Amino acid sequence: MAALSHVGYIVSHYPHKAFGHDGGLGTSVYNLVENLSEKIKVSVFVYGQQKDFVITEGNQTLYSIKSPATKLGFYYNRKHIEQFVNDKIKKDHIQLIEAPDWTGITALMNFPVPLVIRFHGSDAYFCHIEGRKQKFKNKLFESLAVKNAHSYIAPTTFAGEVSKELFKIKDKEVRTIHYGLELEKFHNPSPDDFEEGLVLYMGTLIRKKGVLELPEIMQKVVKEYPNAKLLMAGSDAPDIRTGANSTWQLMQDKMSEEVKGCVTYLGRVPYTEISELVKKAHVCVFPTYAETLGMVTIESMVMQKPVVNSNIGWAQELMEDGKSGYLVHPSNHDLYAERIVALLKDKELCKQMGVEAKKYVTEKFDIKKQVDKNIAYYEEILS
Repeated sequence: MAALSHVGYIVSHYPHKAFGHDGGLGTSVYNLVENLSEKIKVSVFVYGQQKDFVITEGNQTLYSIKSPATKLGFYYNRKHIEQFVNDKIKKDHIQLIEAPDWTGITALMNFPVPLVIRFHGSDAYFCHIEGRKQKFKNKLFESLAVKNAHSYIAPTTFAGEVSKELFKIKDKEVRTIHYGLELEKFHNPSPDDFEEGLVLYMGTLIRKKGVLELPEIMQKVVKEYPNAKLLMAGSDAPDIRTGANSTWQLMQDKMSEEVKGCVTYLGRVPYTEISELVKKAHVCVFPTYAETLGMVTIESMVMQKPVVNSNIGWAQELMEDGKSGYLVHPSNHDLYAERIVALLKDKELCKQMGVEAKKYVTEKFDIKKQVDKNIAYYEEILS
C-alpha cells in the first residue's frame, strides 16, 4: 500500500482569511485540510478568484487561481485550472486530487494522478431532492466530471446512495466518510446559560433550507409559548420557484404581525461569530429539505444545544430521534412546533438532549477520526 505524503483539493470557495466567508462545503474541506496538514502536505486550489496569489502555511499551500477573461469561460477556465494543477502535481509530487461534485468543475480535465469526487451535493442531487428539472449544461458537466473520477466519497450514506443512482455509478462504491469538527473549537462551558425562548436558525435563507416553513411553525410556537423569539443568521437568496429577489421578503409576506414582532434577521454573520449565537440559543432549528449532511447542525449539537432537525434521509445519520435531537419533516408544522415548545418548556429535557447530542457528535464526527479515515481511503486508492 502506497504511503500518502501530498494531496490536492480543488475548490471554488475556502474560508481562509485570504478568501473570506464560506458555507458548509468550503468549511468541511477547510476543517479536513487544517487537520490533514498535521500529517501530510496539502495543496488547495481555489479557482474563480479575482487575482492569482500563493500562501504557504506550514504543510499547506493555498493557490488563488484567477479566472481567464474569455467568452468561452466554461472551457478555457477548466483548461486553465487543469494546466495549473497538473504543473503543481508534477513539480510538488502531489499523489491524488480531490474535487467537489458541484457544477462538475473537473469535466474536460485529465490528471496524471487519481481524481476523487466528494459528493458534497451536486446540482443533480439538489434538483432531485427538490423535484426540480436540472439545466442541461449542469447535468452535462457534472456527469462528465463524475464519469472521469477514479473514486468517490460522500459525507452521508444517504447522499452517497442517491448520487450513485443519479450518476449511474455501477462498478464502484461510494465510500461514506462523514465531515469532521475540531471539537475543541465548539466548547460551551455553560450549557445552562442561554436566552430563554430564543429559537435560532443558521444558514442561507433559501427555499431548499425550509425557511419558508418557519413563519407558520413560529405562529404555532408563540401561541403556546408567547415569549418565544426567532433569531436568523445567514445570507439572503433569490427564490428559484417564484423568481423573487429575496427569500427573506417572501418569509415576511407569510408572517402575521404577531410573528413579525418576534423575529430578528441578522443577515450574513462571520463564521467566527456563529459559536456565540449558538451559546445564546435555547433551541436550534434546521427545517431543511435538501442537504448532504449539514455542518451547522452538528456544530450546534456538540455545543450541547437541543436541535429540531429535518427527518429526511441524511438527517437520520446525524442524531437519534428523541434522544440526541428531534427529527421532524419540515412540512409537518404542528409536530415541528410541538417539538420546539416541548423543549422551551422543559429545561431538564434540553439539558439531557444536549448532553446526548454532544456525545453523539463526539463519537461520529471528531475530525481526528475522520482524517484517519480519509488517509486510509486515499492510501487504499493509491495501492
